[in-house]
Amino acid sequence: MLARLGFWRNKFASSSIISFIFVTISQFSLTLIPHYFSSFSFLAQLSLSALLLLAISGLGKACRLFLLRVHALAPAFVFFNILFIWGVHVTVIRKEIALLWNIVFNAECILLIFGLYSIVYGDPGLVAYKEGELLQNEFSDIKSDTEDHRSLKVDPFCEQHIPKNSLPMTRIRYCKYCRAYIRGFDHHCPAFGNCIGKNNHLLFMALLVGFVMVEASYIACSTQWGRIHNTVVRKFEIGDEVMLESTLFGNLAISTRLFSTLQVLWQVCYCCPISFSFS
Repeated sequence: MLARLGFWRNKFASSSIISFIFVTISQFSLTLIPHYFSSFSFLAQLSLSALLLLAISGLGKACRLFLLRVHALAPAFVFFNILFIWGVHVTVIRKEIALLWNIVFNAECILLIFGLYSIVYGDPGLVAYKEGELLQNEFSDIKSDTEDHRSLKVDPFCEQHIPKNSLPMTRIRYCKYCRAYIRGFDHHCPAFGNCIGKNNHLLFMALLVGFVMVEASYIACSTQWGRIHNTVVRKFEIGDEVMLESTLFGNLAISTRLFSTLQVLWQVCYCCPISFSFS
């Protein structure tokens, strides 16, 4: 048992390290867009950033699967991206914007990380069962969306007696990823590494809104920083060393703004159908 526990700890540590390396490479690669395409419009830079992220994602997946044989952790990937953007804000943007913006953004990041921890390690609505027999007296609607439940020797009653007019938050379905029955099962979220069910559905919706708010706040802060701080430094005005530092900070501010904008776009597109389906 201890040996198995040590194996999973090592696997978790290795996957987290891979996620950290992948996030670092992705974020610093994005700085190439404002560095080499500074004359392009923001929309053109946004398109190039999306293509670059897709290329890095495909290359990273191939390296992890065929060379390293280690999968990255999606929750760790989300967490390290939040930390990276937060770090750029603290080291670069914070110095040039209003104190109120700093307080708001820092508070949003803290709440977002707390919510991320809660949904990753929280109970989505697990239903207790015995091997070979579900506790059927605890619920009235059971449905399995995979054939893996047969390995648990579940009573076929689960597939035969399903009320047609059952409420979404009372139905129970089997998740093949978590290998568990979830009350109010909506879907398994790879980004959070957990199912979305009755107990954490509201938290899931709040986190989606929270991510959009944090990224929108960062876009506003970095835009304000760009207006205040002149990132175009002429060589005849200051030395090369200072110019390099200023250019790097400017590229980081712009690249993380591009990344945050891409995140907001797909998250808003993802949230709209969900909000309509539950309205």
